[in-house]
Parts: sequence; structure tokens; C-alpha cells
Amino acid sequence: MKIDTLIINGKVFNSFNQTFEKKDIAIKDGKIERVDSDLSYDAKTTIDAKGKYLIPGLIDSHMHIESSMTGPANFGSVAVKFGTTTVVADAHEITNVAGLQGLKDFMNQSSVIDTFYAIPSSVPSTRTDMETTGGVIGLSEVSELLKDKRIICLGEAMNFKGIVDEPDSLIRQIIRLCQNKRPTMPLEGHCPKYSGEDLAKFVASGITSDHTFQTPETMLERINNGMYIQFQKKSLSKENMQAIVKHNLYEYAGFVTDDVMADDLVNGHLNLIVKEAIKLGLPAEKAIYMTTFTPARRMSLNDRGVIAPGRVADLIALSDLNEFKIDQVFKSGVPVEELPPKRADFPKYLQTTVHAKKITKEDLILKNSKEKVTANIIAVNEHGTFTKHEKITLNVLDGRVDWQSAGLSLLIVQERYGKNGNMSFGLVKNTLNKSGAVGTTWAHDHHNLMVMGTNLDDIVKVQHQLIDQQGGYIVAEDGEITANVPLNVGGIISSEPVDILAMKLKKVREAMNRLGYVNFNEIMSFSTLSLLVSQELKISDVGMFDVKTQEKIPLFD
Repeated sequence: MKIDTLIINGKVFNSFNQTFEKKDIAIKDGKIERVDSDLSYDAKTTIDAKGKYLIPGLIDSHMHIESSMTGPANFGSVAVKFGTTTVVADAHEITNVAGLQGLKDFMNQSSVIDTFYAIPSSVPSTRTDMETTGGVIGLSEVSELLKDKRIICLGEAMNFKGIVDEPDSLIRQIIRLCQNKRPTMPLEGHCPKYSGEDLAKFVASGITSDHTFQTPETMLERINNGMYIQFQKKSLSKENMQAIVKHNLYEYAGFVTDDVMADDLVNGHLNLIVKEAIKLGLPAEKAIYMTTFTPARRMSLNDRGVIAPGRVADLIALSDLNEFKIDQVFKSGVPVEELPPKRADFPKYLQTTVHAKKITKEDLILKNSKEKVTANIIAVNEHGTFTKHEKITLNVLDGRVDWQSAGLSLLIVQERYGKNGNMSFGLVKNTLNKSGAVGTTWAHDHHNLMVMGTNLDDIVKVQHQLIDQQGGYIVAEDGEITANVPLNVGGIISSEPVDILAMKLKKVREAMNRLGYVNFNEIMSFSTLSLLVSQELKISDVGMFDVKTQEKIPLFD
């Protein structure tokens, strides 16, 4: 028999017993033909692995391509170099911006890696009366998406109150529709901090995964309630890895990236999480298993995740197992360096999505007739994206609330789809301590225009520039724009190559740091101030909301 490629002298990972065996691999038409010792074939190409470790390509079962601020083509061309050959993308970011048509145009973008999709369940993440989005995904849109073979799961359901307390909410109706049309399709969840009866109600709805921050206790409770755990970077700890080993949880958990910024993506993708898990004490064979076979089985991707006959020939050659040092990657049997590049072309309508009115300094004055006011404050945490709801008493001088003297930052969120002209105000603690402003249209998940600053002139300057360039991430310091990442596609995606995007994004981080913003991920921290499903107090164009109760919180009591 003639084959395309024969790889000899490799240590091949056997997923079924999680060990390495000296085997050869025969590849034909992008699939694995045979795995055995001392194979003899008429091969177009023979590759001597020279004792390297051969493992399946990595599968990221929960991630958002748009969080890298790039599209499928540019994302795939970078991620594949780090061994990621398959992703399950929840593209609810572009869908919040441009609805079903935007999602379809995003899904139709080409990529060198295999990209499967989730039905965006959170468009909007809460309700239309709580946040304005460019698109809405309802039952008719879900019905249409269920007919698409590229759709393999329901994307993370995040509306906790709608899931556990409102049987007739839109998200519950979407869940029932998926269960009726695709009974075995995985339903993905976003379930931060919930426990006990709250968790039981969440799981009882049919949702069977969680990728939020985990501890050994939360992980065990979720798995004992029938959930599959997707560990992302922020949940990597020695205690969690020890709990996996101690309780033999390899079948019930996997590793995902969720969100990877462009300036991080240029340094690695899912491989970095695998490497860190090994460093924290997880056996290398188990870490590989949890990033290949386990997620493939979770998503019913039965043609991959294992090196065996009939499976897709996605392979990684490792020169060092415990350091997870990648020597070469094969996509469908082809070395990645030989793969032709993919074009990143988006329709023109996605490049004109910011339709907001330019503001003036007068629009930013917080007026009040009292001598003092009690303000509801969003307190930012230095670690993670959760916030705290605090109260603080502020003086009112000449009818204007003096928030500056209290060391706060002014935050505005402006509806940018041309639907209602909403603009809300918030006051934020633990962010900027120097004169300047930061603003973006990459504001999870509604992606309205959001600007925060200590200087009104800088807030205005950033807001005007975001409108002029149709979206981006911008920092101004003392009247000058010092960092700017134009996001010309939907206000959330750059059409530039990832390495150029990464350099610009790094400058944004540096500028935010100069202004005093401290967080392990400054950009995600700021962008999720608008995420109404991430505890505790968050903001949209409609106003501030308590995440758990969905109660609207006034700026001043």
C-alpha cells in the first residue's frame, strides 16, 4: 500500500493506557492508517522521529477566538505552532456585536486548524432590559444553528438567575430546545462561586460543565454533582493538581484557555497550561490525556484526540516530555511549516459598527443638589475579574459630586449600536491614580463603548478616538493618546497579524500600569467591568447591577 507519510522510531502515546510505546505511524489522506512496530510501507515521505515523544494534537474545548482580538485565520496560524490543532469556539463576542449574521460570517472564516463552534447562549449575557447588544440570539436563531454540523455544543450559559429561578426564561427555553433537538449535545456552563442548592439547581437545568475559578472543594463538589471541569490558567494550582491525582479525576476534567490575549498568544497557547500543570505536579501522561482524549470525548469528537487508525493525523513531536518542549507539529499529517496561509477577510458591514454620539466634558459632570451623597462603588480586585460592591460618602461642591478627591475613577458605558443612545455612569476604586483615561469597545459581553478616567479631557479624547476609528483599546495620559490598538472588525477584532497586534497591546498594558492600574491581566480586568454575569457589581449601558440578584443599583443612594 502507498501512503503519504511514515513516521518511524517514535515514542507514541497510547491514550487508552496513558503510556508511551515505541511505534511507527503510517498516515494517508490526512488520517492515521496504522500504528505498530517496524512498519514497512511505500511512503512519499519518511520521517525519523529519533526517539521523540509523539502525542495527539491539543484540543481546546472552551475558548473565545475574539478574546485574542483576532479572527480564525490569524488565530489558527499562531495557535497551531504551539500544538493546538482543534478548538471549540464560543463566538458569543462577535454575536453580541452583529447577531446571527455576524456569527455566520465569523464561522465562514478559514483556518489551518479545525474549528468547531458552540451556540452562543448568552446574547445578551443577561436580558435586553439590562444591556443593549448589537444582536440577540433567540429560539429561532438557535433552531437554525442546530442544523449546522459545525455546531457541537451549547456555549456557556451564564445567566444564573434565569437558569435557577426562572423556568420560562429565554436561556431555559434555549436549553430545552437543544435537549429536544440534540439530546446528547453537551451544554456548557459558567458557574462562579455557586454552591449547595444553587449549584444543584444549575446542574438540574441540564448544564454539565464549568470553567470558572476552581479550588479543590469547588471542583469536587461540581464533579460529584455530575459536572465536567475545564481548568483554565487561573485555576492552575498545586492544590488542584494534587486533588486531581488523589481522587483520580482524569476522566472528569480537562484543560482550556477560555481567553488568551494577543500578547500572550505569541508566546504560547494551550501548551503553556499543560506545561504548568506538569510543573505543579500532574504527571505528564495525565496532562496530555486531559488535553487530548478527555476533551475529545466530552465534545464527541471521536475522530481525534488519540493516535489510532482512522483518526485525524494531528500530531505533536516533543523533544522533552516534562518540559513539554515542542519540536514539530503536524496538522492532518502535514508539518505546520508547510501549511498554506489563510486569508482574513471580513465583510465591510463589520467594519462600521460604532454608532455613538461624541460626548463633551459637560456630559460627564455628576450633578447633585445635596451637600453629601452616598455612592455605590465598584471596587476592583488586583487578582481576577471579580469586583466588590462598596459604599462611600462623597462631598458635593457647587452642585458637582467631588469623586476625584476620594481617589476614584469615573466610568461611562455608552450604547454604541445606534439603538437607544443610553449612557450610564459608575465610580470605580483601585484603578487609576494618575491623570488619564482608558477606553475600549472590547467590553464583555455587550461590547458597548466604555471609558474610565481621572481626567475629563482624557475621557472625552479617548471616546472621540474610539468613534473615529470604529473601535479599539486606547489609553490617554495628560491629554495625549499614548497607546492605541485599533479593532476595526466589529470593534473587537484587529485584521493585523497577531505579532503586530501583540506589540500594540503590550503598549496598552504598559500605559495602564503607568496610570496605576494593577491586575495580573489589566486588560481583562477592565473589560469585564461590563460583564453582568461575573460577580459582584458590574455595569452596562443601562446602569450598574448586582450580578447575583440582577437588581439595578443606583449610582447614588
